[in-house]
Amino acid sequence: MKTVATLLEEKGFHVWSVSPETSVFDALTLLSDKNVGALLVMGGKKLYGILSERDYARQIILRGKRSKETPVSEIMSKNICCVTQNRTVEECMALMSEKHIRHLPVVENGEVKGIISIGDVVKGVISEKDFHIDQLQNYIRGG
Repeated sequence: MKTVATLLEEKGFHVWSVSPETSVFDALTLLSDKNVGALLVMGGKKLYGILSERDYARQIILRGKRSKETPVSEIMSKNICCVTQNRTVEECMALMSEKHIRHLPVVENGEVKGIISIGDVVKGVISEKDFHIDQLQNYIRGG
């Protein structure tokens, strides 16, 4: 079974983050520049929360706040689900579906190792299924 460690090896371990004091506007600029859907909110190596496009839509736009004047700490999601590198993609998919989330920080011994998205998980599941299909077809053909 494909694990989170395998996903991170394939996509890379880089994490885009902002501090809790960063303005929402600056965080949105980084989201756009890096073409990602979420940023980790960190102070040094400590993980405080996660900021997603969904947080922006629900906490800024719908409440009439100003993104240039609001710090990320006011709108970030604080109850974060995290996974370790040994979790399987199937376990991550189930967790993401159950919790209605699209991003999972990967944390080992209190240290952030990466982040995976629902897109990464879906790609991992598909590639694993394709591999099994190829193996079965080769077996049936006698190869």
